[in-house]
Amino acid sequence: MTNDQLKEKITAIEPEAVFSENKQYLTLSIPKEKLFAFAEKLKGSEALKFDFLFNITGVDRQKSLEVVYHLDSSVYRHVLVVKTETTDRENPRIDSVCSIWHTAEFHEREVFELFGIKFNNHPDLRRLLLEDDHVGYPFRKDYVDDNIVQR
Repeated sequence: MTNDQLKEKITAIEPEAVFSENKQYLTLSIPKEKLFAFAEKLKGSEALKFDFLFNITGVDRQKSLEVVYHLDSSVYRHVLVVKTETTDRENPRIDSVCSIWHTAEFHEREVFELFGIKFNNHPDLRRLLLEDDHVGYPFRKDYVDDNIVQR
């Protein structure tokens, strides 16, 4: 399936999807309030079958925090990148997709730990890498580590 055909099928299930041009993979943005229902459709659609989530990462855009999902169809061999964001930097929350793709569990924990984004309905949202009492989110642009000596 070409990216244009994929785009057409996705637009049919979610007209609010905004596609980015000139990317290696078909990339779209969706409002965070629509993410979970959209993700269910991507996986459950016979025409799309995005059955494998192979990566989630966070991005600090300074005015917002973005979560980026990389999806693959093992049936049709097409790839999709889905982005969503929150402008709430004090209490950032996005719905978890763990119940749709179980591989999301550790990815969401990592994004939580490094960017501070909480995933609603995550089954076990706790730290993976840092000490439990660590303060701050190391991958945010405004993070300051008091243990690093400035020269």
